[in-house]
Amino acid sequence: MSNAVELHRVLRARDERVYRAFLDAAALARWLPPYGFVGAVYEMDARVGGGHGMSFTNFSTGSSHSFKRRFVELTPYARLVYTDRFDDPGLAGEINVIVTLRPVVCGTELQIKQSGIPDVIPAEMCYLGWQESLTMLTHLVEPNIPDGT
Repeated sequence: MSNAVELHRVLRARDERVYRAFLDAAALARWLPPYGFVGAVYEMDARVGGGHGMSFTNFSTGSSHSFKRRFVELTPYARLVYTDRFDDPGLAGEINVIVTLRPVVCGTELQIKQSGIPDVIPAEMCYLGWQESLTMLTHLVEPNIPDGT
């Protein structure tokens, strides 16, 4: 369980919108699964001590894996700390994630630190997956689409 990754991005979106994307079930299902996967979120309870379950299904093969998340700390618009546990016993252990948001002149600085990644998952694959996910997060939170007719 020694694998860890750190990511950094600046998004052209307010911190409120980025924070909400981590706690909204429909948003998570849209941006978190890497390319080629379809996500489903169930049991969403966006409060400290709560969490959710989520599955990623490989669109090509139909195989899937699922995990449960527990929120440890939620500081609105600034910080999320949570743990993930895969349902597959072959991916045992607890993954720890710290997400930090900071308003900057052009939007929000986002930092993610993930540790405790099972050894069977190469860190390089985590980086690739996160890079794809963060690209989709960017496409979700950056557009400013007005309501209207």
